[in-house]
Amino acid sequence: MKRKIHSVIMGGGRGTRLHPLTKLRCKPAVPLAGKFRLIDIPISNCINSNINQIYILTQFHTASLHKHIQDAYKFDNFGGGFVEILSAEQKEGSEAWYQGTADAVRQNLLHFGANDDDLFVILSGDQLYSMDIQKMIDDHDRTGADITIAAKPMEKSTLNAFGLIRVNEDQSIAEFVEKPEDPAVIESLLIGEELKKAGGIKDTTQEYGLASMGIYIFNAKVLKDALQNDDTDFGKEVIPALLGKKRLTAHIFEGYWEDIGTVKSFFEANIDLTGDNPEFDFYDSKRVIYTRARNLPASKIYKCDFDHTIVSGGCFIKNAKINRSIIGIRASIDEGSILEKVVLMGSDFYQSNEEKDNNANSKTPNIGVGKNTRIKNAIIDKNARIGNNVTLSPEGLEEGTAIEGVVIRDGILVVVKDSVVPDGTTLGKF
Repeated sequence: MKRKIHSVIMGGGRGTRLHPLTKLRCKPAVPLAGKFRLIDIPISNCINSNINQIYILTQFHTASLHKHIQDAYKFDNFGGGFVEILSAEQKEGSEAWYQGTADAVRQNLLHFGANDDDLFVILSGDQLYSMDIQKMIDDHDRTGADITIAAKPMEKSTLNAFGLIRVNEDQSIAEFVEKPEDPAVIESLLIGEELKKAGGIKDTTQEYGLASMGIYIFNAKVLKDALQNDDTDFGKEVIPALLGKKRLTAHIFEGYWEDIGTVKSFFEANIDLTGDNPEFDFYDSKRVIYTRARNLPASKIYKCDFDHTIVSGGCFIKNAKINRSIIGIRASIDEGSILEKVVLMGSDFYQSNEEKDNNANSKTPNIGVGKNTRIKNAIIDKNARIGNNVTLSPEGLEEGTAIEGVVIRDGILVVVKDSVVPDGTTLGKF
């Protein structure tokens, strides 16, 4: 029987580090780069790697994710491909939600229907990267591994946020420590020049450690056996418990990879896309990033001044000045407004002329950015209404400030989805 590859994408928990972007949606459904969602990245990596049996495990605010998946990923009837969301559910003898990554997989083993000779590829739903997963599978087969962990050299200052790996010359894993706090432990796991170069590090003068990317390949039988207990997390419990009992190897990844689980990393990853040579390439025709086809009209732009800005489909932008920004679908920006380093997610729908007239009579801002408004270092979530003569910037505001649907998180100003910022509001210094 031909071996099957089962891809399992972890949708994450409540997404507290990405709040308030996850206030009304789960992490994989957060919009990215104007027209995509975070979930499109791992799904596209699978499709580009000829893996088409894909499960997404999630449990919080899944409605928008369900709609996106249903609209975006439709396979033909003959290839056996699918993208299926498996939300936490009550089962016989248990009412527990997913307690961690390993527990989520354990609770769904029945749905996967895997044979012992199959492979499981386990991916994260909140990372930005482009990977040929088949190369990792080839590594897994070549080394005779039971489990392969994707790993990348990361700077010493960041290592306490990752699982750290020490490898032997044959790529087998000799030591694995999940998110070490002890500086002595981190120091003992720093890598040499050869591994730095293998991981694509050009500046080899800095100190690096080999970090787990949270991407795993398991032989199906090994995974099933490893989950015959109460362990809840792969990095904290399952992987360390298997070290020395099973053959664990590392797949050294040399491309761009960013864990965008925080508001700051999400903002910086988006803004980086507007640069001359962004580290992640959405324009690579050989590694297409797929998403929902919306059939939007082209954007209308009147007398604007753009610099290093990405504009998505269906936008109306009039006499505005925009620098280093992402403009999402159906976005509306009125005349005289200035945006600098802004992720404007746009809108889920167009307003009718009747609604606009009613808004004018009630002095309610329309969806989008009004006239003579200035915004800097901010994320404007979907369907937000920013009035005229508004100033929004995190400068001068304390972390955690929350006023009128606006939150300061990780030094970034975030306007919450569906919020209204009235005319004349001033928050921060532009």
